[in-house]
Amino acid sequence: MDESSRLLARFEEDRTRLRAVAYRMLGSAGEADDAVQETWLRLDRADTGEVENLRGWLTTVVARVCLNMLRTRASRREDPLDTGVHGDGGARGDPEEEAVLADSVGLALLVVLDTLTPAERLAFVLHDMFAVPFEEIAPMLERTPAAARQLASRARRRVKGASPVPDADVARRRRVVEAFLAASRGGNFEALVALLDSDVILRADRAAGPSRAPITLRGARNVAKGASVAAERVRFTRPALIDGSPGLVMAPGGRLFLVLAFTIVDDKVTEIDIIADAERLGRVEVAVLDAP
Repeated sequence: MDESSRLLARFEEDRTRLRAVAYRMLGSAGEADDAVQETWLRLDRADTGEVENLRGWLTTVVARVCLNMLRTRASRREDPLDTGVHGDGGARGDPEEEAVLADSVGLALLVVLDTLTPAERLAFVLHDMFAVPFEEIAPMLERTPAAARQLASRARRRVKGASPVPDADVARRRRVVEAFLAASRGGNFEALVALLDSDVILRADRAAGPSRAPITLRGARNVAKGASVAAERVRFTRPALIDGSPGLVMAPGGRLFLVLAFTIVDDKVTEIDIIADAERLGRVEVAVLDAP
């Protein structure tokens, strides 16, 4: 076996792990594949004869590739969802694969990660998800280990969030929100109506709908019909904490596109606010819901 074939075989042993790192860094299956491919190209060109820990070397390379991609994304202020949410929602690659990957990681987590700076995201992902020591993370960021630790801690606080309502109330509201999502996915109109207060109001800002005009719906059956029309979006929608209370986030490719904030009284939905305007989304705090 020649050297190139030996390196490729060794690389393939770590491909799954490298793709997992890249996906959590980038939130996109297509971009993760690009990062892994670039890592292989760098390995093929490098002299690794003196490298004792090739797995660590590969992790460092893929992390740096992802960091550069995140910084480029931030500098261009890309919004990959401008193409809309019909079809693949702007996510490159197979939408079903994206949905499966998002479920495996946690869509809400990907959304929160997308709000972090590239440095925070790298420190948190490598340390908290892949147990890379801060001493190894620091050189990637050109920071001290203490500074890398602080970045991860700051990211951790954002991921965990804080709920201003009691845990028991969060659990009750979460059950209602998850039932709403399940009924929407299943196209169960009557189940949707049963979850809604008879005088429920749904408000959607001008960025949320195809008409580019604000929408207001009143009454349980009208709101349930509106939810049925939006069924195309459901595969990219998952529960999350929205400003400390259970709601839903829609995030094709791991990028936040819109949120549904619920007002729930006596286990009935009385108001739904759909927020898609970029400026308003920037003021929304999204956090991960702990496992029930």
